[in-house]
Amino acid sequence: MLDGTLETIDGRLALRFERTLAFPVERVWRAVSEPAELARWFPAVVDWTPATGETFEAGGATLEVTEVDPPHLLAWTYAGQLQRFELSEHEGGCRLVFTHVIDDRRLSAQTATGWQTYLFRLDSLLAGEDLSEEEAHKQWEEIHEGYAERFDVDPEPGRQFAAALRANL
Repeated sequence: MLDGTLETIDGRLALRFERTLAFPVERVWRAVSEPAELARWFPAVVDWTPATGETFEAGGATLEVTEVDPPHLLAWTYAGQLQRFELSEHEGGCRLVFTHVIDDRRLSAQTATGWQTYLFRLDSLLAGEDLSEEEAHKQWEEIHEGYAERFDVDPEPGRQFAAALRANL
């Protein structure tokens, strides 16, 4: 199942993922905000508080925390692109909405596939399991082809990215 949609926010393209999770908001908040939890599923290790205005270098770009409202909202810009987690109570669990503003539509399928893969890892973490990066990426090509079709973009850049990713795993 493809969770991501492509939308426009303030005139910019954005990927949006919405999931209903069978865990309390406070548990999901810890998973998206605490460095030790993030290290188990997130694509980059972050060492933050997090606090509004906090900045640091990560992966060759600057990350700046722009909004923090525990346990419901955490947003930052990374290389000028907004990334945002919104958490709300929903039917005894939590509704998670993750948004990533992107600058290049051609990479939308690749980026959506990456986030969906990492959200698989988040699901596993919340369930008390560890899903390795290698295991999480096993369906990468299939998911990517689905997003390329859904977003009507050329799948070739993502195919090339996947080949390079596989070579490095």
